[in-house]
Amino acid sequence: MGPEPTIEFRLDRTSGVPAYRQLVDQVRHALRLGILRPGDQLPTVRDVVRQIAINPNTVHRSYRELEQQGLTEGRPGSGTFVKRSLDAAPEQRADLQHTLEKWVRTAREAGLDDEGIAALVAEAMRTTPREDPR
Repeated sequence: MGPEPTIEFRLDRTSGVPAYRQLVDQVRHALRLGILRPGDQLPTVRDVVRQIAINPNTVHRSYRELEQQGLTEGRPGSGTFVKRSLDAAPEQRADLQHTLEKWVRTAREAGLDDEGIAALVAEAMRTTPREDPR
């Protein structure tokens, strides 16, 4: 047996988001947070089907999309493994987290609620040019 999978999928059947897209988004989120790292194994299609009662073709479609994005690779007879991360370097991530927490505290002290904070972050992301298109 290979290494134990490090992610458990959840499916929100009321969200309107296609099931395959939910799986892709959950893997990408786990990569951004450093929960999944290069070399980690994703659950087998059979395990995902059993865990969340989903069509195997949907899981295959998700895994295929992740592979096309260069994030995972299928290894015949072994499973699907994370190829690269979306996470910043750990020390850089810790600094960013600290800065963001300080900013959120300041925003709350200024009277903003979570929705207002999220709106400001979304606006900053929209108006700040991206240096690297990836």
